[in-house]
Amino acid sequence: MIRPTLPEDTTALIALADATGLFPPSALELLRQMLTDALGGNSDAEHFWITDDDNGPVGVAYCEPERMTDRTWNLQLIAIHPAHQGQGRGTKLLNYVEQALTGRGERMLLVETSGLPDFKRTRTFYAKCGYEEEACIRDFYAVNDDKVVFRKVLNAD
Repeated sequence: MIRPTLPEDTTALIALADATGLFPPSALELLRQMLTDALGGNSDAEHFWITDDDNGPVGVAYCEPERMTDRTWNLQLIAIHPAHQGQGRGTKLLNYVEQALTGRGERMLLVETSGLPDFKRTRTFYAKCGYEEEACIRDFYAVNDDKVVFRKVLNAD
């Protein structure tokens, strides 16, 4: 079941992100703060958190608008617990986000990820979901850790 994220999901979603092994401790702490702020009403940004729930959170997506653009959004986070990967949950969660944005008349969704070998599966996932690789910023995250940006047009007008 895909549903809006609730404040009581925070601990489980941090554990989920940690279980993927892709987030360093500093990123997990930032994620905790972002969830706490957003779900506690401490943020006025127009963004949303979505949770895939299977008797407890097993997936999460976070999306926010890109400032100073015409209806461009960024998918800042999508993660599925490793025990539930390979079941189509990531695709369903991403489709849900895309449909929500399309229904609101949003124009484009950008996704960025690392160019490191550990993120090859992630990059393949976005390509399979119809995203085009748009840019690569060398050494963005750190030396030899490029930022790879994917895009998908949701509404062409």
